[in-house]
Amino acid sequence: MRHELVEKNVVWLGILIVVAIAFGGVAEIVPLLFQQSATRPAAGLPMRTPLEVAGRDVYIREGCYNCHSQMVRALKEEVLRYGARSTVGESVWDHPFQWGSKRTGPDLARVGGRYSDEWHRIHLLDPRSVVPESNMPGYPWLAERFVDGGEVQAMMKALRRVGVPFADADIDAAPAAVGRKTQMDALIAFLQSLREPRAPTTASAELLP
Repeated sequence: MRHELVEKNVVWLGILIVVAIAFGGVAEIVPLLFQQSATRPAAGLPMRTPLEVAGRDVYIREGCYNCHSQMVRALKEEVLRYGARSTVGESVWDHPFQWGSKRTGPDLARVGGRYSDEWHRIHLLDPRSVVPESNMPGYPWLAERFVDGGEVQAMMKALRRVGVPFADADIDAAPAAVGRKTQMDALIAFLQSLREPRAPTTASAELLP
């Protein structure tokens, strides 16, 4: 009887739905705040260069995440196609993260190094010239717009405020690092950075401070 009363009362039904979702969200999110695997970077995770930071901004601005995910799921067929499964530690410095679930195009989590810079350039200018069946639009204007060093500095400062450990020297050097680079150069640099982190070997680890 009480169940029927709740179902017939829109106000109470709405309130209880919100409460149930809130409890579920807390149960899923709060434990992650205390798990080291979700708060510490994966071993070997490199810091992004200023040019890669600019490229990620272009990637988000142009809506690339609407058609490409950046998360290899722990399924055999996905690992065979894209590479090692993604881990949370790979994305601790991503704000916002780009995991996604829509795959009009392939997953890009491991695309770095698979193609040359020139291949990416041609693909971004005219996708069907290298992938005839592609329905991806071209982005020729990216080759005509230059990266703004001041904007990159501002982005790096904002990212540092949310936990990305950029050093002052990295931020100060940003304008020179992206000087005369186009937004297409930046996007390509970002795409080439998308690869599995490599933990340092024993020999190289001994050289680290």
